Amino acid sequence: MPMTPREYDKMQKESSPPTRSGRTLPMAFAVGGLICVLGQALTGGFLAMGLPEEEARTWCSVTLIFLSVVTTGLGWYQRLAKYAGAGTLVPITGFANAMSSPAIEFRSEGMVLGLAAKLFILAGPVIVYGTAASILYGLVLVIFAPG
Repeated sequence: MPMTPREYDKMQKESSPPTRSGRTLPMAFAVGGLICVLGQALTGGFLAMGLPEEEARTWCSVTLIFLSVVTTGLGWYQRLAKYAGAGTLVPITGFANAMSSPAIEFRSEGMVLGLAAKLFILAGPVIVYGTAASILYGLVLVIFAPG
């Protein structure tokens, strides 16, 4: 059945559930803020243990990634994301969740074809575009940097 873009947009709007931004925005803000507060508390805890600031930040990142992967494996992160929406996309925990979810989901296919291959569903483009952007930035710096 041929359809114009306008007809398709109308059909899509009619079939999509309405967004409840009055509820989802405050939840995203609260959960994202709580993840950040947890990160700050971890950093403060590592500093209190006598670690230098740079090491405390590193251990905070490692701990947040670990917690994100564990909660993803237990299925808790997805339940939280269902209610918190974009609040769970705080960069380090959201990326750890996005990396571990496909790997956990496809672990039954084996180490190479399941786990390892699925890890690069998200990481592959990030690595490729990150490398390309760094090369482009380097070229611009070499060409336009003062003597």
